[in-house]
Amino acid sequence: MKEDQVVQEEQGLQDEEESLFQDIDLLQKHGINVADIKKLKSVGICTIKGIQMTTRKALCNVKGLSEAKVDKIKEAANKLIEPGFLTAFEYSEKRKMVFHISTGSQEFDKLLGGGIESMAITEAFGEFRTGKTQLSHTLCVTAQLPGARGYPGGKIIFIDTENTFRPDRLRDIADRFNVDHDAVLDNVLYARAYTSEHQMELLDYVAAKFHEEAGIFKLLIIDSIMALFRVDFSGRGELAERQQKLAQMLSRLQKISEEYNVAVFVTNQMTADPGATMTFQADPKKPIGGHILAHASTTRISLRKGRGELRIAKIYDSPEMPENEATFAITAGGIGDAKE
Repeated sequence: MKEDQVVQEEQGLQDEEESLFQDIDLLQKHGINVADIKKLKSVGICTIKGIQMTTRKALCNVKGLSEAKVDKIKEAANKLIEPGFLTAFEYSEKRKMVFHISTGSQEFDKLLGGGIESMAITEAFGEFRTGKTQLSHTLCVTAQLPGARGYPGGKIIFIDTENTFRPDRLRDIADRFNVDHDAVLDNVLYARAYTSEHQMELLDYVAAKFHEEAGIFKLLIIDSIMALFRVDFSGRGELAERQQKLAQMLSRLQKISEEYNVAVFVTNQMTADPGATMTFQADPKKPIGGHILAHASTTRISLRKGRGELRIAKIYDSPEMPENEATFAITAGGIGDAKE
């Protein structure tokens, strides 16, 4: 009896996965020709949900798609997805597909309610040497290990904007978890972004990759999300444009995370707030990216330095976790628990 149940549950999971990834090729049955579907794929739209997540205006900008065609595509997509409401109960069933990736420290995981969650953007910010990059490297390994609640482990994409990715660090962390070096390195896809536009283009590739190997990739890391925007746009004159481009990129990230059920982890830098001395704030530094980044991240974690190797993580903003703190240590094997 038990075995049947397990088989049925697995069947259910597969059905869920399938309903999550409805391939864009299904549009052929609804009278959309292959050439147009190819055009959509060329801009990184590979699923029916992806069409739902793109505005008509954006679709009209795709080379070779007229307004009439776009209307037809939208109409066909709406036939395939019932654009209805769910009850909170149905939605909670759907949320069961969300998984958590361990940070390597039990205290830190507890703070986050299990780890870095999927279908969401988790942002960690802090000054230099507060452990942001170490956390990214540790996640590269822990995401590959099977975890709680039947999490199977999976591959990772790492987009590096500050040239701080070190494969040798992954080897050290792999040693701590007793996993094979080469296997660990094989499962991490690495890209170095040089400009904010390049960073945006890489996301198209990421979406294509997630689609190609559906359900295999579990984590996308961007270390750090704002560095290139800081360089490419300078001064107040370009601030509005920078924030628009940033908003587009974050919206893309959020969609990718929901469309393919992956966790997105981004790191962010700090800035000194020159006006803070007037208002007597305790901490005159704040994360950059302004309100746009603040609203786009699902969970924000602030990291600060403790004594020696200790670092303190604090929930800065989260829809479900209370504002608490956790202490963790940076060890040779990545992020670990603080030893008393």
